[in-house]
Amino acid sequence: MSKFWSPGVDSLTPYVPGEQPRQRMIKLNTNENPYPPSDRVERVLREFSCEQLRRYPDPESLALRDSLASAYNVTREQVFVGNGSDEVLAFAFRAFFLRDGEALSIPEHTYSFYPVYCQLYGIDLQKVALNERWEVPLEHFPEKGHAGIAFANPNAPTGHAHSRQAIRALLERQRERVVLIDEAYYGFGSESAVPLINEYHNLLVTGTFSKSRSLAGMRLGFAIGSRELIEGLERIKDSFNSYPIDPLASAVGIAALEDTRHYDECCRAIMATREGTAQALRELDIEVLPSQANFLFVRPRRKEAASVAASLRASGILVRHFAAPGLADWLRISIGTEAEMTALVTALATAP
Repeated sequence: MSKFWSPGVDSLTPYVPGEQPRQRMIKLNTNENPYPPSDRVERVLREFSCEQLRRYPDPESLALRDSLASAYNVTREQVFVGNGSDEVLAFAFRAFFLRDGEALSIPEHTYSFYPVYCQLYGIDLQKVALNERWEVPLEHFPEKGHAGIAFANPNAPTGHAHSRQAIRALLERQRERVVLIDEAYYGFGSESAVPLINEYHNLLVTGTFSKSRSLAGMRLGFAIGSRELIEGLERIKDSFNSYPIDPLASAVGIAALEDTRHYDECCRAIMATREGTAQALRELDIEVLPSQANFLFVRPRRKEAASVAASLRASGILVRHFAAPGLADWLRISIGTEAEMTALVTALATAP
């Protein structure tokens, strides 16, 4: 603890991201896209004029918001953008879930940044246990007396996604508080809840360019919802940093959105590799949960998960092991290229 810190800083438990190795390894631990961004993105990077960098960017990010609105068939007024979906989520937690005497409901096992935001902002938290199939049981979320609901769909780290129909059923029971659906892993077989925002004004859907659009290094995120919710996010943003998206990031994001062919090809390739890898792992007596994300959640049956992760690391392959209670027997494996996943399966099959 530092004598210079504000009260409460020493009690925070910060989010711990996946390891970013300095040596060359097969990285299957941070859910990055194994394929490069669209050629249009590369063209933007080559042709971008440095002259633009001497001026502040558009504080409203109108061009990027227009592009997202077109891609998701909504209006510009229903779109918010930020520096990665983590920033968007941070703004949303502060804007909608800080309510005296009421707790935010989240799944027991989900994106581990949610509790960090709650601790930072002083938001009370209640966790809903996953069911026996490791799915988020939407019917177990409380209907009244809570500050809101937030969950990832597909869920992280488990990979299961609920259908739009199931989300609609949840929203029918939840009218008085914000329901935040984090679609960071949308694009790999799940349905988006965005088409429901005009029916349910308390629905906020967040997304990212990091996964399906191969732009984890650019930090671009967004939210789509009713004008009332977007205005709430804008008030938080403009009280914190009124210039969130730089012109290069905006141009790159627009280029990625416009190349729908590249997006579709990458997503299909990742889904095909995911299913092939899942089958190969099952043949090695490893339990594999069904996934609609760009990762697999698996449980080795013959060895402890931590030792498997350590053995793979020694072979030059990184996977994610969570030491948290309830997750210690499992590994999360990001989907890489076919060659990378073949190397993973070979390493597992030949490990002593």
